Amino acid sequence: MLRASAAQAGAVWAALAQQHGHDNSPVRAGALKFFTAEEAREVEAVGAQIIPADETGGAREAGVIRFIDLNLAAFERELQEPYREGLKMLAQKSGGQFSVLSNERQIEVLRGIEKTPFFGMVRNHTVIGFFSHPQYGGNYERIGWKLIGFEDAFAFQPPFGYYDSPEGQRGQ
Repeated sequence: MLRASAAQAGAVWAALAQQHGHDNSPVRAGALKFFTAEEAREVEAVGAQIIPADETGGAREAGVIRFIDLNLAAFERELQEPYREGLKMLAQKSGGQFSVLSNERQIEVLRGIEKTPFFGMVRNHTVIGFFSHPQYGGNYERIGWKLIGFEDAFAFQPPFGYYDSPEGQRGQ
């Protein structure tokens, strides 16, 4: 009985380690460069509504928040203050924390701010982070690329399109 309990406990620990080993979120990993953990959770929740998860994963699973955080810390520093102001507006419109609202309420809040510059910035950064090269912090496990069928091949072989195929060459 003792051996069976020990084996079962080992299996549970292994499953938990596997589950947490794939956690790409810098919010939980403490790897943020610009956002506080609370700010990152809010932006991550907005991104998760912009590109929601399905069988391929969405913005949260692709680690888009990591892309946005790194981008604001290193490249688009001029957008840091607009992000902070936008997060204040989001908190006001949502009555506190956006990330804890129900899915329906989050969509309602986002519809109310979808014409604001803040929403436009988050939407653009979410889409760019979802499809960018993983070296820039987003597109974890190439989730975005898998969604659109992009192959990250070093060299492609012709024909590249109709214009390069033997049929396309005959028309010239």
